[in-house]
This record gives sequence, structure tokens and C-alpha cells, in this order.
Amino acid sequence: MNSAATSIAGAPALSQRGDASPAAPSIVRVPILYVILGVLLIISIVPIYFYSAQVEAINRDRLKTNEMLLQNTVTRSLADDLSQHERSIRVMLANLSSAVQVASGGDIGDKNIEAPELRALLENFVSSSDDLAYATLLNSDAKGISAGRIAPDAFMQRELQHAFDAARDGRAYNGQALQIEDGKTPHTVVLFSNPVSYDGRFLGMVGAVVDLQFLIHRLREVSGGGLFSYVVDAQGRLVAAGNTQYVTGQDMKNLEIVRNFVDEGNKAQLAATKEFTVHDSGSNTEMLGTYSPVTPLEWAVVVQKPRLEAYRGVYEMQHTARLLALLAVAVSIFVSIIAARRITNPLQILTQSSRALARGDFSQRAHLKSRTEIGELAETFNSMSEELEQFVEDLKRAAEENRALFLGSIQMLAGAVDEKDPYTRGHSDRVTRYSMLIAKELKLDSTFMETLQISAQLHDVGKIGIEDLILKKPGALTPEEFEVMKTHTTKGANILRPVVQLAEMLPGIELHHEALDGRGYPYGLQGDQIPLLARVIAVADTFDALTTNRPYQAAHTPDEALKIIQNLAGKRLDPKVVRALLAVYGRGEIRIQRISIKRAVPVEPAAEPAPAIPAPTLPGPEAAALERSRV
Repeated sequence: MNSAATSIAGAPALSQRGDASPAAPSIVRVPILYVILGVLLIISIVPIYFYSAQVEAINRDRLKTNEMLLQNTVTRSLADDLSQHERSIRVMLANLSSAVQVASGGDIGDKNIEAPELRALLENFVSSSDDLAYATLLNSDAKGISAGRIAPDAFMQRELQHAFDAARDGRAYNGQALQIEDGKTPHTVVLFSNPVSYDGRFLGMVGAVVDLQFLIHRLREVSGGGLFSYVVDAQGRLVAAGNTQYVTGQDMKNLEIVRNFVDEGNKAQLAATKEFTVHDSGSNTEMLGTYSPVTPLEWAVVVQKPRLEAYRGVYEMQHTARLLALLAVAVSIFVSIIAARRITNPLQILTQSSRALARGDFSQRAHLKSRTEIGELAETFNSMSEELEQFVEDLKRAAEENRALFLGSIQMLAGAVDEKDPYTRGHSDRVTRYSMLIAKELKLDSTFMETLQISAQLHDVGKIGIEDLILKKPGALTPEEFEVMKTHTTKGANILRPVVQLAEMLPGIELHHEALDGRGYPYGLQGDQIPLLARVIAVADTFDALTTNRPYQAAHTPDEALKIIQNLAGKRLDPKVVRALLAVYGRGEIRIQRISIKRAVPVEPAAEPAPAIPAPTLPGPEAAALERSRV
């Protein structure tokens, strides 16, 4: 800037002397708009790419929708078939129940349960459908007859017991899918039952074991081409599957789509299509699946397919479209990169300089040459940086001066209070120093320490409002005088409260005589109710009170004072802060200077003797003495 100013100032003089040297040529700047327009013209083919991408996205969505509709149709069809079969079985069981009532005359007790008519009814019922593998009729005593081509195993017997219990309660029962061996091949079966009653009286139960081979055939028919179909119950256990990879009763909740159905519970009424991931043998397979609930049975028909297979047409279309688009865009990208660099490089330099400026580094300058408006912007930026740097320096200097003036005023105010009594001269400075050492030991942040420094310096400012007769009394205070002395905490807070900038310091001034056990003043706060600021000042204040001569007590040695303070930890003083004081003193960071002050001490009446200072090892009396302390 200085060089430029010199050149401009000297130009008229040269002209007046008739200097033949030509004037410096003015810099012709190219508008950045022209540069951007040129780049846009070069890469005008890009809109074609975006158009092809849009067409691709539309076709992709349509292909995905078609695949989802296909899965939805398959699951809905199978679910409807299962619901129809369930209704048919229920109708057949209802008819059988009615026939039993008629044939038995409403009595299927021990004498009539094995009547030939009832057995014939049961055998005809089983032979009426290839899906019926077994049927049974039980009376109210759980005794009865059965017919069918399978023999119930232990698991089926347990299902029959559950069905009988449900019938006794007047409920129909749908059992769990079980796999039963008939000597040749395993069969997946499920138990359905209805109660038998006559004139409101429970007679027994009819049950039918349905072979789910028809369902397995249907599942196999729709499986293929990567599509896998199966049926699960409300607990996520497999009922039947289109292949032998899974077995009946297997827990399928490791599949996210099955977990979704189980979590929905009875709320699952409509088909739902999900994209999920199958984790198997350390590999992950992205899947697309659909489930349709079979409400009467609380089952769900599920089909799933690897997304790679489901969206194969999508991927092939995407691959072809992207190859053509990339071929068309490759040349334009190459040219646009070159053009963009000519724009972005200067901008990057300006960005880096701006970030440095934002971090507070006002010495940063943007060193770049450009014939566009960016070059002019860089020059303007550098001029602004220089002015900001000078302005910030002026602000810092003014702030330091204000801070020094502020702290000096506080020290003068605290010194004026201390000077009212020779015994407390330097008390505020020492408490401040001890408090800062304790806070540093506690690793408190710098903001807290700044607040602590001012609060500790002013912690006794309220004594400026205490009468000298009480403040400078050479002997012990009467209870009435002590009550007046105790008001120095609130007086100090009230004096400084109008100063908004000192609001954070008020707790240390007003509450530094509060005690953890609630026996302090002015409010009798307890434990964590006392701010940390006041707890730190309280320890520092107590230590200085014990180690300096007072008219009502002789100074203790530092070791004696620390023993007393240790005894008060947890009762009056914060143990953590006390430990910090011990650590600081142990490292030798605190030095006690003895100052002797001679002053006549008037003899007090015998009725009010001055309290003696007890031995440091007796915390109770020491605590009482400290409570009557004037500092």
C-alpha cells in the first residue's frame, strides 16, 4: 500500500516536468461472467446426460415397482388360499360337531364315546379330504376315539392337550406346525379343533390334523428364478417352505422381514415389501422381500429374492445408459476441469486467507494474480486485512488497559476494606492467592479462575458497611455484635449487585461463610447447595484466618491450621478443596509471613471472657471458634 501511494502521489510531478515515459498500462480485467459462460458452452452436453439419467430413474422405478407387485401378488394369492383352507376346515369341523351331537343324542360319555356310529362319522370325516391326516373325538373326560393315517407323537399329544384346554374354555384352537414321520416321509401337519357342546353344556372336542403338503406344493410352484417362498407363524417359526433348506419349527427371526412381521403382531393386516440384508456365513446378501399376513391363522406368507436378481433388468439398463452417458461426458469433463481450475484456484487462495482471518490471523494476505474480478477482490481483501489487523491490535490494547484498570480498582477497594483493621491488612490478597493455587490444583478452567480471582479479592467488601466499633473491637464479639458482623456477606453482595459484570462473582462474596453441615450463614445452605466458588474461598479464608494474629486469638502454625482444616473437612469445608490446599502446601507453594501488630487490648468484663483457642486436634471447639470469626 505504501508503494502504491508513493507512485500515485508522484505522478503529477512527473507530468509537470514533461517526462516522456509512458504511463503504466491499466489492467484490463475479464469479467468472471464471461469465463463461466464459456465453461457452460463447452459442457453444454451435460444436460443431455441429466436427461438420460432422469429417464433411467423413471424406468428403474417402474421395474422395481413391477417386481414388488409380482411379489405382492404371489404372497397375497398364497395367503388367500391358506385362509380359504382354514375356513373350509372350520366348516367341516362344525359339521362334524353337529353330526356328533345328533348321533349321540347329546351324550358322548364313557358309555357312548365308542359307539359305532361315532367311529363311522370320524372315519368318513378323515376320508372326505386328502388334506386330513388324522381326526379325534374326545368327551369331557378327555377320553375318545380317533381315525387317520398317522399316529400322534409326543409333540402332537401336547398339542391335543392344548386344544382340549381351549375347548373346555369354549374356544377353537389353531396349533403349531409340526413335522411327523409316517414311516416313509416326513409330513408337516397342524392341528385344528372345535369344542362340542349341547344346550350350553360342554360335551367334548373334535380335532383334525391337516397335512400341509398342499401348501408345500404351492410354495414350490412359485419358487424359482431366485425367488424363495415360505410361511411363518406369529412367533417367527417356520411352518412350511418351498425347499428343504429350512425345517419346520426353525426360528426365522434372524431375517429382518420376519422380525418386522413378528413385531407388528395382530396389527399386521396388509402386505408389506421390504429391502433387507441377510447375514450368512460371513457374507451379506441384499434382499427384496414381501410378506402377506394370514389373519385367521396369525401366519404370514413370505417371499424373498436377492436384489441382484430382482433388479437385474434395472442394473442392465443402468449399465448401458451410464456407458453411453459417460462416453458423451468424458470429453466435456476434461475441458471443464481445465476451465474450472482457472476459476477455483484463485478462489481457494481467497478461501484459505478468509479462514485464517476467521481464526484471528490478521497477518494473512491473499497472494494471487488474476485479470478477473477475483484479482480486484484479492486486493480489497488484503487492504481489509491490514485495517482489521490494526483495529484488532488497538482493541486488544484497550481491553488490556481496561482489564488492568478494573483489577486495580478491585484491589484498591479490597485494600481499603483491609486497611480498616491492621489485623486484616493484606487478608484479601492472601485469600485470593490461596484460592487461585487451590483452583489450579483442582484443574478448574480459566473462566472459573478469572471469576474466582475477582470474587476472592472482594469477598469481604461488605465489611465496609460494618461499624468500626464492631469491626475493630479488640476482644471477642457479643452475640449481638456477631449477628451484625455476619451481615457483611449480604452487604457485600448488595453493594456489588447493581454491577451487571460482577453477577458471576456474587456467590463467592455472599456464600463463603456457608458450611456443608448447614450451620453456616447467611442462609444455612448444605452440601452441593453451596457453589464451588464459595467453597474454594471458604477454605482459603479459613486458612488465612488461622495463620494470622487476631485480637481474639494468636496465629496458629501452618501445620496446626491444616490439622484444624482437615478436621473441618466434610463438616464445614469441602473435602476435595481441603485436599487441594494440602497438596499445594505440601509442594511448598504457600509461604506464611508473620506480621506482628501491637495494639492495646482493653480488658473485657469478667461476665464475658474472650473464648480461648482450643488445641488443633479438637475439631468441635475449633469449629465453634471459627463460626465466631470475623474474617
